[in-house]
Amino acid sequence: MAQFIDSDESTPLLSDDSNSDDAQPQDEDYKSRWRSIRVMYFTMFLSSVGFTLVITSLWPYLQKIDDSTNATFLGWVVAAYSLGQMLASPIFGLWSNYRPHREPLVCSIVINLSANIYYAYAYLPRTNNKFHVLISRAFVGFGAGNVAVVRSYVAGATSLEERTSAMANMSACQALGFILGPALQACLSFIGEHGVTVKAIDLQLNMYTAPALLATVFCFINILLVVLVLRAHRVDERGRVGAINYTSEDDISEETEETIDKIAVLTSNALFFIVMFIFAVYETIATPLSMDMFAWTRKEAVLYNGIIICCIGLQSVLVFLAVKVASERVGDRPVFLAGLAIIFCGFFILLPWGNHYPKIQWADLKNNSLVSQMSKASNKSIEPTGCPYEQTWCQYTPAIHLAQYISSNILIGVGYPACNVMSYTLYSKILGPKPQGVYMGWLTASGSGARTVAPVFVSQAYTILGPRWAFGLICGMVVVAIILLSSVYHRLVTFSVRRGRTIQ
Repeated sequence: MAQFIDSDESTPLLSDDSNSDDAQPQDEDYKSRWRSIRVMYFTMFLSSVGFTLVITSLWPYLQKIDDSTNATFLGWVVAAYSLGQMLASPIFGLWSNYRPHREPLVCSIVINLSANIYYAYAYLPRTNNKFHVLISRAFVGFGAGNVAVVRSYVAGATSLEERTSAMANMSACQALGFILGPALQACLSFIGEHGVTVKAIDLQLNMYTAPALLATVFCFINILLVVLVLRAHRVDERGRVGAINYTSEDDISEETEETIDKIAVLTSNALFFIVMFIFAVYETIATPLSMDMFAWTRKEAVLYNGIIICCIGLQSVLVFLAVKVASERVGDRPVFLAGLAIIFCGFFILLPWGNHYPKIQWADLKNNSLVSQMSKASNKSIEPTGCPYEQTWCQYTPAIHLAQYISSNILIGVGYPACNVMSYTLYSKILGPKPQGVYMGWLTASGSGARTVAPVFVSQAYTILGPRWAFGLICGMVVVAIILLSSVYHRLVTFSVRRGRTIQ
């Protein structure tokens, strides 16, 4: 009996099998299609590993190689990655619409590889080292613009029934990357700040440069997989194999262009912007916040935050698997709303309260003579810890408790994955059979724009106004997202449902 497709069949993670009654036969083309999709999963996995490998050590690295670095500049460095990705995403997306996906993928990964090497050598110049870190991160972000290509490929290579499961699988692989990245960074922290020097190539191998070099190895593996395994595949909403024409967008492009719900598309981009803005705030502020509130040293902050993010990433994998089941039972849109509500709770409990105040760094500065004597005795400098006295709010704002911090991480680690996968799953379904490279490029660009603005916003708001204002404003943004999603709830439906078409 014909019916509208309003939910997705579940496919096992990284499996060729489909639970649909009319599943395609296990022929060579079908197997090749899923091998290629797995390459896209792995590309997303390696992309997230390459990003999280350095994110927890970025702030201490800047402090070590350039004394003029402050929390505001950290915001610009984190934003540089997203700015590069925002510029590159539409370019790579358009490229993938007219040429084989392999071309923009290889080009972007080579850029990423080169930028990571540049990052590892950012300490060499005698001046302005922080600007070299900023430039290298911008190029790493430019290479990460291939996320649009990955998403458009998976959207075009899966049927409507396979779509949510494939997107959830891809997000799960991305989350696995977020687990492995901080875990590897935590392991590499035992190399220490000084590490060893490889004179032959003038390289200082330490806890800050080793992750970037490891990321280059991952990039090389990724290039080999894309070149040797990836093949071009496209199927329609029913999973039927179709030819790919790289000289024009598609025979049905004019039809879909006229019938795509522009309001739903624009709203989806706006919601994705807010979701990515919120997460960018979280990932930017984690290290400086923990150092200010818990008086952790640079090495402790890298290690402990690496462990926390690793645990949150493991939790995210479970969330992605739960999302696949929940979306089948209640639909994509309710899962999206629930994710936003959980994110609101995560930031709300992070608001400071109580009578306990953070340790101020001037407590160390008042005893300069004692600190100096201890430094000489131990033949090394003593790192001041606590909330910097330059941040005046430290003197009157209650400290955030460790239990608050961990609880917030857990809640955000549940809400963000659900919102993330639902954002581009709904988006791909709204677009329908049209080649989605450019549209996915714009979606990725909107997320990258959020990740460009958010670090600058939070570094300024946090440094000048403190955590109450910073996290209070984020709570307000989440409320706006919930209202926006509720107002267009009825328009966020699949292309075939909107056109009144049925799937047998």
